[in-house]
Amino acid sequence: MFTFKSLLAQRPRASRRWLLAAALVTFASGGFIAAQAQSLEEMAQNADNWVMPSGDYANWRYSKLDQINASNAKDLQPAWTMSTGVLRGHEGQPLVIGNLMYFETPYPNDVYAVDLSDPDHKVAWEFTPPADPNAPPVACCDVVNRGPGYYPGNGGEVIMAALDGMIYALNAKTGAVDWKFKNADPKLGQTVTAAPQVFKDVVMVGVSGGEYGVNGYITALDAKTGKMLWRGYSNGPDKMTLMNHGGEQTINGATQQPVGPDSSLKTWKGDEWKVGGGTTWGWYSYDPKLDLLYYGSGNPGTWNPSQRPGLNRWSMSIWARNLQTGAVKWVYQMTPHDGWDYDGVNEMVLFDAHVDGKSIPALAHFDRNGFSFVLDRVDGKPLAIHKYDPSVNWATGYDMKTGMPNVDPKYMTKEGVNVTGICPASQGDKDEQPVSYDPQTGMFYAPLNHLCMSYQAFKVKYLAGFPFVGAIVNMVPGPGGYRGRYIAYDAVTGKTEWQIHDTFQDWGGSLTTAGGVAFYGTLKGDFRVVDVKSGKILYSFHCPSGIIGNPITYMHDGRQYVAVLTGVGGWAAIGMTNNLHKASAGLGAVGLNASLNQYTQLGGTLMVFALPKT
Repeated sequence: MFTFKSLLAQRPRASRRWLLAAALVTFASGGFIAAQAQSLEEMAQNADNWVMPSGDYANWRYSKLDQINASNAKDLQPAWTMSTGVLRGHEGQPLVIGNLMYFETPYPNDVYAVDLSDPDHKVAWEFTPPADPNAPPVACCDVVNRGPGYYPGNGGEVIMAALDGMIYALNAKTGAVDWKFKNADPKLGQTVTAAPQVFKDVVMVGVSGGEYGVNGYITALDAKTGKMLWRGYSNGPDKMTLMNHGGEQTINGATQQPVGPDSSLKTWKGDEWKVGGGTTWGWYSYDPKLDLLYYGSGNPGTWNPSQRPGLNRWSMSIWARNLQTGAVKWVYQMTPHDGWDYDGVNEMVLFDAHVDGKSIPALAHFDRNGFSFVLDRVDGKPLAIHKYDPSVNWATGYDMKTGMPNVDPKYMTKEGVNVTGICPASQGDKDEQPVSYDPQTGMFYAPLNHLCMSYQAFKVKYLAGFPFVGAIVNMVPGPGGYRGRYIAYDAVTGKTEWQIHDTFQDWGGSLTTAGGVAFYGTLKGDFRVVDVKSGKILYSFHCPSGIIGNPITYMHDGRQYVAVLTGVGGWAAIGMTNNLHKASAGLGAVGLNASLNQYTQLGGTLMVFALPKT
């Protein structure tokens, strides 16, 4: 039986400080449920748990646990497994709060609470939302889900998003619905695939549907009641984007100049902004000292750039918003007038960058366009921009004064022309698969794609709820013939310390720990442990299905575990999940990975690894 005294005795000094600060706890229903007075940020300091999708507010995906390390990782073995019963792409990760593990499947979005204290890991409760048959047909790239969030208030709640856009707060002990909110309408092409993320008492959730002409937005909900606090759009007048809002002057991070009124409208022809894309289905991060939320917006509506002249702001941008009001502090557009589908939704990792002898509060972003960005997170000023894949050719680099890319006109797409040899492909050099940051090495560990493409744009008309793409894409492996890379990378200098090449895209996320090891999975289904200093593969286990999920780690009964959801799917394997065969189908993904079914098959499984019991 747990007691506070026994917990204190078995923890190192740093964790003891956390336990003393968090002494107010309640033990209920086999779970270790934080008292309402304890914030999620405080809970994240206890490495025994994994309380947020990315581990913490800063999106590090790093754990202080070190029982599994570079010396003993070779001895890992599966500890227990659980079938999810779903055959589509599993792009999320579990949460662990005390004795309960929570995870969510792709559509139909089953949520499970698993009792870790039970020898058979029985299901404490299960929740499946009402099914909306309108949602799966308008899910662009598989019916994926990126996992639930957690709110310690109201006695503890699991915050989950269903594909149809319904957001539910579930009682963490029973699974009962405490509140719900409708954030999308599938009849308009809107869905939700992102993980809701909780910052203080605010739930942040985005929207998918850029390929259906959805004008992207991000929504803030009161975590206690589920009522909408604010909504900020990616395109449109200032009253919708919340730029220059409430007396807060928005700054263009690239130029450090104020953003003028209705800056988005001036970069679209007529009312094209209303179907302007810029959806927000990636990950979100938060700086509590600055009270700023950070996230990225996706591709502009229609992949045919000839149909939407202008810079198409503010799609393809990094945003910094006030968490409480939604007011935009600063914004930086990475790929103006995108002609390649280089979504900007990838995560923002908050860290201190050492530039010219100074430590600067910064964010790092690995964009789909093949460039890594390090920006001052106070004002958005670019500090470093580098190619993280040498094969990138659509642009030669960036003008650090204007923030604009130096586009090679040879690779700019246009209506009626088949442009070939573009690197990277539309899947990017990295899609949503999240990197991890290791504060011990100061390096980023990034699972990547390595692809090129041909791209032929054509005219398309908008009709609500129908695809609004306008391009035929064929993707191929990048130079060298491989499709995936896993790298150790210095985002400030742009130096790749080491890299591992993989046959297919590395579409699952990364995890690093104080044990000096990194964890990631491959599309073929190999779950790996890597030495963070050398890149040596220390352990590999071939799982029942390919991995597009993100590993997490936790401690239970004195034993460190690593968990990952396996289940191939997503855009990378859409040919398998949707039974497609034409090479250009699936927005070009089918032909690229036509041989993937020779290595793995569909099927969701939760895999949990640990060292042998001693």
